[in-house]
Amino acid sequence: MTPSAWFLLVAFMVVLVAIAWPLARMIDAVMAGRFALGRKVETPLFRLAGIRPEHESGWLRYATGLLIFNGLGVVAVYALQRLQGVLPLNPQAMGAVTPDSAFNTAISFVTNTNWQGYGGETTMSYLTQMLGLTVQNFLSAATGIVVVIALVRGFARHSASAIGNVWVDLTRATLWVLLPLCFVFALVLTSLGVVQNFSSYTDVKTVEPVTWQEPQLGADGQPVKDDKGQPVMVDKGQPVMVDKSGETQTLAMGPVASQLAIKMLGTNGGGFFNANSAHPFENPTPLSNFLQMLSIFAIPAALCFVFGRMVGDQRQGWTVYAAMAVMFVVFAIGAMTFEQQGNPQFTALGVDQAASATQPGGNMEGKEARFGIAATGLFATITTAASCGAIISWHDSFTPLGGGVPLVLMQLGEVVFGGVGAGLYGMLVFAILAVFIAGLMIGRTPEYLGKKIEAYEMKMVSIAILVTPLLVLLGTAVAVMADAGRVGVANPGAHGFSEILYAFSSAGNNNGSAFGGLSANTPFYNVMLAIAMWFGRFGVIVPVLAIAGSLAAKKRIGATEGTLPTHGPLFVSLLIGSVLLIGLLNYVPALALGPVVEHLVLWSHS
Repeated sequence: MTPSAWFLLVAFMVVLVAIAWPLARMIDAVMAGRFALGRKVETPLFRLAGIRPEHESGWLRYATGLLIFNGLGVVAVYALQRLQGVLPLNPQAMGAVTPDSAFNTAISFVTNTNWQGYGGETTMSYLTQMLGLTVQNFLSAATGIVVVIALVRGFARHSASAIGNVWVDLTRATLWVLLPLCFVFALVLTSLGVVQNFSSYTDVKTVEPVTWQEPQLGADGQPVKDDKGQPVMVDKGQPVMVDKSGETQTLAMGPVASQLAIKMLGTNGGGFFNANSAHPFENPTPLSNFLQMLSIFAIPAALCFVFGRMVGDQRQGWTVYAAMAVMFVVFAIGAMTFEQQGNPQFTALGVDQAASATQPGGNMEGKEARFGIAATGLFATITTAASCGAIISWHDSFTPLGGGVPLVLMQLGEVVFGGVGAGLYGMLVFAILAVFIAGLMIGRTPEYLGKKIEAYEMKMVSIAILVTPLLVLLGTAVAVMADAGRVGVANPGAHGFSEILYAFSSAGNNNGSAFGGLSANTPFYNVMLAIAMWFGRFGVIVPVLAIAGSLAAKKRIGATEGTLPTHGPLFVSLLIGSVLLIGLLNYVPALALGPVVEHLVLWSHS
């Protein structure tokens, strides 16, 4: 890694903590109902909706409410896409989205996945982008927040039959956490050059570099002509800029900044434009890129400290944060290092892989020159550690191991900070597993935060951990065997297998980023990936809420000399080990068939 890469990584981690710590105080106060202004505004809203904040429910009713709420969201987003041709705010007269693509997109945005098999600026009207996709960006992020808050309440409460009121929690997460943060961030993004308007697409004249040419002169000083009587031109090698009148380019416009803010802060990742955050209208400068990276991790990092506050022991929050941070830094170093090494076959041919005189050599294929290798590798690590899916480069063009880093991060269940709420409740599931393993090793009943971990909790933990690998590996196997799955692969062999594996890993883990090279906007992939997204989301949420209900009903027991401390370096190591061994073990054979074998082949021919 270069000195600039080290500086970027250190600066990111320092600023992240500085943002997350005060943000945690705000989230804790809001979700606990201690925000005085919020209560004044909420009271008439709850009365109008027939909600009684004091009436809390058990985990089953809480989960049922979330399923119904998100199911209605799927219907609404699907209808908007199918009817957008006759709805307003459609200056480009976009037609109806095809049924399979609309089905995939509706489930994608409701599940916080934001997988996109379409080009945003050529498919979706402004109304669909705002009322459909942006609204679901808020609501899917709020869903993740309320699930983790319910789980933490399960740890914090004892002998209780309820874990909260789902409608109150959703309202507070949306109204007092996500909306204010996004409003401020959207203004910042607009000031940095991100587009925000309702204009029709704009046609502009292009300015292109050309080479100045002059006619070749003979001995008599007259132009030399060819056999067709045309002057023979001589390239003078002097590039100039000329206005090529008549040649135009259409620039897409739209309300981009407002969607971009929640896309990042809500770890959604769906781009307004097809090029996502690589598009200069979404991400114009290195400063906007740095702020967007911070925004992806801001709420997931803050929720770690919210966890410590709610259970009354800040050390617990710091322990979870430390485990996430250690894994993230290791993977980020790996991604940046692998990309900095470049392609060995180019090196053997003597090809200079440097982007410019100031940009060190490395693998620049598929990357924006204005960001470079270090920022690109860091962004790829962040967006796949969180369930964001935003991209500033094509992961398909990464080196085999460089592309393997985002793939592995998703397959870990995206618990390395992870999605808004989803990362923390996924990590707490692994924490329960870690204390269970430790209890087996020392021969006593495992405990976590004063709650005994028994058979019921372990059954739910097993479901939560295994449902996603099952979806990913079965989906990949079906796609590899089916003609409809193989036909979309642009690259045969190990790389093509990685493309399919990446697609199902992204869908099943609700990330949404695309590896590239796979034509996935087909009925086969739209349906298969939609199934993986839905069950990858709610197949985890339901057992997590079941764990919350079970823990809340338990009595709290005091710590003894034999109780395993769940804070400090020892537990951090145990937690990391559980994530890497249990979370990744399911995928080792598949990874060996994809990025590992591709790396060995690439370097063996260098």
